[in-house]
Amino acid sequence: MRILLKLVREGLGRLIILINFLFRPKQIRRTPAEQDTIKLAAEGLSLYQFYACPFCIKTRRAMHRLNLPIATRDAQNNDQHRTELEASGGRIKVPCLRITEKGNDTWMYESSEIIEYLEARFA
Repeated sequence: MRILLKLVREGLGRLIILINFLFRPKQIRRTPAEQDTIKLAAEGLSLYQFYACPFCIKTRRAMHRLNLPIATRDAQNNDQHRTELEASGGRIKVPCLRITEKGNDTWMYESSEIIEYLEARFA
């Protein structure tokens, strides 16, 4: 039963990825100077995610729309990222945005909260 559920979840995730590819949102256009400022501000951000997770896809769509160069970390297939997420963030739950500012890390777990944070900071 668990295997069947995992196959259904993975299949639906792949379908969502295809739909996302076909209907990607338009990116915000900025001047090169503005985009350089955004790039610099986004250096302390990284998104821990699973490729086919619907909530991760939702978060990546928002990142694309906001034209944010945020590093993604594969916490599903990369043991180092998975261990880092659990050890430092406290649990293996995705999406998770790691915010590093002034040497301190903040771990934000809910896709809606992550998107709200990104909108407020970069839109």
